Amino acid sequence: MPTLSSIMTDLKKKGTAQTRKIYSRHGMDPDRVLGVSIADLKVIAKSVKGQQALAQELYATGTMEAMYLACLVADGARLSREQLNEWVEWAAGLQTISEYSVPWVTVDRPDARVVALEWMRSKEAHIAAAGWNTYSGLVSVLPDEVLDFAEIQSLLDTVVEEIGSAPNRVRCTMNGFVISVGGYVKPMLKQAKAAAGKIGAVQVDVGDTECKIPLALEYIEKIEGRGSVGKKRKTVRC
Repeated sequence: MPTLSSIMTDLKKKGTAQTRKIYSRHGMDPDRVLGVSIADLKVIAKSVKGQQALAQELYATGTMEAMYLACLVADGARLSREQLNEWVEWAAGLQTISEYSVPWVTVDRPDARVVALEWMRSKEAHIAAAGWNTYSGLVSVLPDEVLDFAEIQSLLDTVVEEIGSAPNRVRCTMNGFVISVGGYVKPMLKQAKAAAGKIGAVQVDVGDTECKIPLALEYIEKIEGRGSVGKKRKTVRC
């Protein structure tokens, strides 16, 4: 059975200098990455599926790939709020973990909405970004009947009012939230498009990459053109 030691040894063997450079260009702390591809991590995840204790050990290493792997297999509902808050705090300097992996785990929880709202108000940019992406994940998987449309409208209004002055990566996740509402919550398509039109092009420093921040209105209209508005996802993990 895989252990923390055997997995870390395997990760170190699979790491490459080229992949480390790619991760660094995408905002990862170069001292905390091994350079293992996401494809390799997904293969390893299959061998440790459901091993919650091991996932917690992996995350505690502070190494990006181990943390990513942990979030692929961990059940967020089995983490205490204290543990979850530690996870998001430890993700500072690793934007893939804070903006994607931690939200994956958080969406598993019955209190995910409350956590998302709390994190959005954080003065720590990586925690606020995690909050916005957690709420985006929720609207992508939950049926519309359980969503609070008034709250979502209030959050759309917040984006319009605050995105211009928000921290760099928070702007990115706010823009993504508007797209998620427009793409996954059909009853709020009109409201999301209105918000998207108001925020226009969002300026985000994406570092030494060719990444582009999508125009929210244009992106939503593409989803609309495909007839895919309101089609929910089975899971936020990818």
